[in-house]
Amino acid sequence: MLTKEEHIKYWVDTAKKDWRAIQNMYKSKDYLHALFFAHLVLEKLCKAHWVKDNTVNTPPKIHNLNTIVDKTKLQLSEEDRNFFFNMNQFQLERRYPDYKNEMYKKYKAVQTKIILDQVDTLRKCLLKSL
Repeated sequence: MLTKEEHIKYWVDTAKKDWRAIQNMYKSKDYLHALFFAHLVLEKLCKAHWVKDNTVNTPPKIHNLNTIVDKTKLQLSEEDRNFFFNMNQFQLERRYPDYKNEMYKKYKAVQTKIILDQVDTLRKCLLKSL
């Protein structure tokens, strides 16, 4: 059985691996997948916080960032909570063909870079507070 620290390390390590993958996706102009993985990075780091702040070491199998954060001791600004709300659009449950096609049209290099820069800022804050 894994310790609390090992569970947290798992979430952090997989988030770091996903962050590296995002860089490659962005370079290859695979913007929608980069944004999907950006959601995963935030989700995994929020789940690391969930493990840290709860007695059980297995976070709920949900993807909504704000719902996960609500079960932690993290104090997010209203701006960050709104950003998390908007990032939820990139989770797998919302990626049906018609929706996905619209997203491909909407998110190009500039829009994706702006979002990834914000994700990077939040990612660093979440890592630092672990």
